[in-house]
Amino acid sequence: MKHGLLLITLFISSLAFSQTTGSISGKVTDKDYNDEPLPMVNIMLENTTKGTSSDFDGLFKLEAIEPGSYKVSFSFVGYKTELVPVEIVAGKVVEINVSMGPNAAALDEVVIQTSNKRESEVALLLDQKKAVEIKQSIGAEELSRKGVSDAAGAVSKISGVSKQEGSSNVYVRGLGDRYLNTTLNGLSLPSNDVSKKNIDLNLFSSDIIENVSISKAYSSKFYSDFAAGNVDISSKDYKGNGFFDLQVGSSVNTNAVGKTFKKSEGTGYFGFYNRYDHNPFAVVLSHQVDPVTATSPINTSIGASFGKSISFNNNSKLSLYGTVSFNNDYAYREGSNIDYTNVEKKAFDKAEEFEYGTTTTAMANLNYKIDNRNSLSYTSLFINSSSDNVGYFGIDGKGRNRDANLNTDKGFYQMNVQFNQNLIYVNQLVGKHSFEDFDLTWGVGYNKVFAHEPDRKRISIENYDFALDNDPTTTATYYNNVAFDNQRYFQTIDDDELNGRVNLAYTINDAIKLNVGYNGRTKERSFENIRYGYDFTNSSVPVSSVGNISQDLSLNNLMVNQQSGGLYQLNVINTFPGLSNVNHPGLPENTYKGNLEVYAGYVNAEINATEKLLVVPGVRVEKINQKVAYDVINLGSKGNDGIASEETIALPSISLKYGLNEDQNLRFSASQTISLPEFKEVAPFVYESVSQRIGGNPDLLGTKAGASYVNVKDVSYSKILNLDLKYEWFMSKSELFSVGAFYKEINNPINQVVAFDATGTQRYFRTGDQARIMGFEAEIRKNILVDDNDETLLSGGLNFTYMHTEQDLYNSISGTYSVSFRNDKEELQGASPIIINADLNYSPTFGEYKPTANLVFSYFSDRIDALGSGQLGNVIEKGLPTFDFILKNKVTSHLDINLAVKNILNPTVQYIRETKQGNILVTSPNGKDVSDYKKGMQIGLELKYKF
Repeated sequence: MKHGLLLITLFISSLAFSQTTGSISGKVTDKDYNDEPLPMVNIMLENTTKGTSSDFDGLFKLEAIEPGSYKVSFSFVGYKTELVPVEIVAGKVVEINVSMGPNAAALDEVVIQTSNKRESEVALLLDQKKAVEIKQSIGAEELSRKGVSDAAGAVSKISGVSKQEGSSNVYVRGLGDRYLNTTLNGLSLPSNDVSKKNIDLNLFSSDIIENVSISKAYSSKFYSDFAAGNVDISSKDYKGNGFFDLQVGSSVNTNAVGKTFKKSEGTGYFGFYNRYDHNPFAVVLSHQVDPVTATSPINTSIGASFGKSISFNNNSKLSLYGTVSFNNDYAYREGSNIDYTNVEKKAFDKAEEFEYGTTTTAMANLNYKIDNRNSLSYTSLFINSSSDNVGYFGIDGKGRNRDANLNTDKGFYQMNVQFNQNLIYVNQLVGKHSFEDFDLTWGVGYNKVFAHEPDRKRISIENYDFALDNDPTTTATYYNNVAFDNQRYFQTIDDDELNGRVNLAYTINDAIKLNVGYNGRTKERSFENIRYGYDFTNSSVPVSSVGNISQDLSLNNLMVNQQSGGLYQLNVINTFPGLSNVNHPGLPENTYKGNLEVYAGYVNAEINATEKLLVVPGVRVEKINQKVAYDVINLGSKGNDGIASEETIALPSISLKYGLNEDQNLRFSASQTISLPEFKEVAPFVYESVSQRIGGNPDLLGTKAGASYVNVKDVSYSKILNLDLKYEWFMSKSELFSVGAFYKEINNPINQVVAFDATGTQRYFRTGDQARIMGFEAEIRKNILVDDNDETLLSGGLNFTYMHTEQDLYNSISGTYSVSFRNDKEELQGASPIIINADLNYSPTFGEYKPTANLVFSYFSDRIDALGSGQLGNVIEKGLPTFDFILKNKVTSHLDINLAVKNILNPTVQYIRETKQGNILVTSPNGKDVSDYKKGMQIGLELKYKF
């Protein structure tokens, strides 16, 4: 009873006190970021000891203030301090809403804060907390700390995400390239590779990234072709007085250092090739086969960034950010190359590859703030990516080929000299407009891609062991089973895409916000290739010198006619009308043209059903037209054909977000989406690497009238059910704990399958009725040590994903192509049961010297690279751990000196084929031309100076 009276007395006293004092509440926003919430602003009542700071949502409250006149100070590093007069009245709450802008007089702080606010881990955690859909982000601040140099490395640090070694493939929750979408500033990005749906994320250097986010749960604003998630790259912009950064760096790979590197003849140091205007036949006649010696294998990187803002009298502002960079990379791989299907076809137990890669990036971002309610942003991005690869297979003289003419058990050798160049142009215009009750955002983008593989040279030799025996009486000879065993190959891809989006958000009242929007895209791809084969005059033409193939394949040795003599003739598959296929230019060997049109409208509502519960129901209606017309040689008389589909679909979705308290969320999402086949999966063109062949299958877009099919359905997409449940606890401004579970059900899934035949060609099939994915993921980011100012000294992060996948398999499939399976169930291709990412960060401060040391670890377990068929087992990509050490040294406010040691564990990269005789090492079209190799450690030093 006494305790009860005491509580009542205290309550009455506090109530009486509240009636004699007043309070202040409000919200702080960022003027230059369309009035987004600004967290952690210092708020002080002048001439008093009362103060607070704004929370994640920019909200604050000051209570128990004696009546009277005051000034409230709002301060934040890099922003102009605001002083707001206020009159406090007893029993009243005064509302103050402040929009803060950058302080032009504090240049260094402006650069750090205004340009990096959306790059910081704190701001991105805030964004994750507020987000309607389930998503995770990583910003430039964290990328720099972890030594991540590109977007591919960025997403691989997010829970449930892994990257395939030796390629640009990224897997989200076990689903690979075909189940992902990639956008830049919310607008579609093109692919730079005929064999991929998504652009290579390695091409986006950290210089142009403000943050990278993955939305794993579907929202109606996304295109319906959504299963694993949407990767969105936000490009950097700048708002401040002006800056200029210059950085240079160098590194070496422990495998490559000391090697005499080789590269294609005719390619430049900066990754450009200047013969595209010439007819391939003329190039074959006038340019040599052999590679040339490259410069010393020392990696170099150089880059510059600049920014400037100009303010006008009418409160408008023009801001410019630009960056340009170049980096190259020397890689050396020594391993094996084995072509094994139902039998061993080719086997090189010892092979080596020299790869010289370059990336040149230039980006300009122009942001015009018309006023506090209207802004326009223009982004122009150019990327040139090149890979110059020289491979030698069977270098020990023990290469085997069951189709060899002279010796099937040893002496078979191949040289492959290949240059790939991708030129990517992205242009985007984005607008944001705010009205009293409406917010309008829109964007339009145009993408252009030129992807070239010019003048690939492939030479095949028998009795190569004779070239190694120092016996002048024995000689290696050219393998001449067919004219194209020795060849020059040219391939061109041209992509055009126009896309746009618009969203109108209408705030009906405090509880309901309505979004109505439109997305559209139209994309066209043109593809063609041509080969010229060296048809030797007899089956045993000797090799004059294995180091000088051009000597034998010179123009002087071309047999123009029977009387002229010579060693070889040039053959082509497709002839010009009236010309023969010998010693004449030809027409493209394979062509296809793909068209995709998507037009969609959507509506969703953000309903605050209670103070804690946000409900977001939505529906999207999408019309999809797909068409692929092709003319290919591997289908004979049926090779000149096409397939098309037209679908209109309605996709519902719902998302629930329940705020357990101020720092904890419980989320649930359910949606219906689809997965569309890609052009390369549909077009039946076959690409042949040294020992692998991969091609498309037109049956993925449906059946044709009059054709006979077994287990081929007349469907053009896979239908997917997505369920997600997630708990989030934002323990502090930089700490997070989350756990989640997810389930996906894919009807009519597509898998990559290795044919059970002599060619072993890999193709894409709808392999069964349904696939199911069940998974669990957890993440923690925790500060272990903090200093007296509550700044982090030692912190760590860990995320873990476990998945179980299962799919049904048909007994057999018969259509344009046929395949059968020995099992009726299998794991899903590309799914790693276990994915782990972890990092440990130590960041002390010694005056101006601020070092940051990072240990970063990643691991994915074994996963199916391609399904086996018939009696063949699966191709398995073996799991890999990676471990990096990154040391960032901020020596002064202007100078950084950074050290990186990457791939410290240096694990072996392997693909294996499961067989009854045991596991056999093989290569994969998704990887490099060698398997069973070590990548080598990368040791680098970088110098960065800020003017």
